[in-house]
Amino acid sequence: MKVVIVGAGSVGSSIARELLAHKHEIMLIDLKPEVIGRSGLRGARWLVGDACELSTLQEAKLEGADVVVSATGDDKVNLVVSLLAKTEFGVGRTVGRVNNPKNDWMFNDSWGVDVAVNTPQLMTALVEEAVEIGDLVRLLTLQTGVSSLVEFTVPHDSHIIGSTVGGIEWPEDATLVAILRDHAPITPSRDDVIDGGDELFFVTTIAAEDGLRGLLSPSAADHGSVDVEEEFSDQSDDDGFDG
Repeated sequence: MKVVIVGAGSVGSSIARELLAHKHEIMLIDLKPEVIGRSGLRGARWLVGDACELSTLQEAKLEGADVVVSATGDDKVNLVVSLLAKTEFGVGRTVGRVNNPKNDWMFNDSWGVDVAVNTPQLMTALVEEAVEIGDLVRLLTLQTGVSSLVEFTVPHDSHIIGSTVGGIEWPEDATLVAILRDHAPITPSRDDVIDGGDELFFVTTIAAEDGLRGLLSPSAADHGSVDVEEEFSDQSDDDGFDG
């Protein structure tokens, strides 16, 4: 996969290092030539220039990139690069770094951004994910703000323990994509049984998050028991003795 990363600071360099380790073809674009020597990256190609200029992106042959990552510390640059990548070069996938959470609303398809990575928000989510067992935590916003990747750690007293994946009526727009159990990822099947401590990962529309949160909350179990009692009571009334 060919990936073009704009911005070779700590974030861009870290992304490049990981991708190079996975044998991807990497090009980094940065205004400062001195970052090349500092980066310590081997195997990456470099282009010194202003990525907001069409001529620089043309020189980088952006039309041949599978993914463009805008990872600079300037939100304006990241938006412009994403927009140019989409509209001028037809890049299939763009990832934009959000530096200021107040600008998060702009990182959508209007500016050519497929995935917005809000670093402060992501760090907050990871902290919450580590400490908030039993709460639905949004890890990433995907596809122009319509969908998200969320995580739920199953408490050891959860009402869904012992249920099979196929036996739970998940919200229509929420899909369970992975279960992390004992530090090992599992591709969920209908017959997998939910256990306490499982980390459940869903891809869901943001609109469906509340329904998923409601289904997984302890109050859902309480509500379910009331329904069963009411149903039993209704049946008793219908089947009562006539004398």
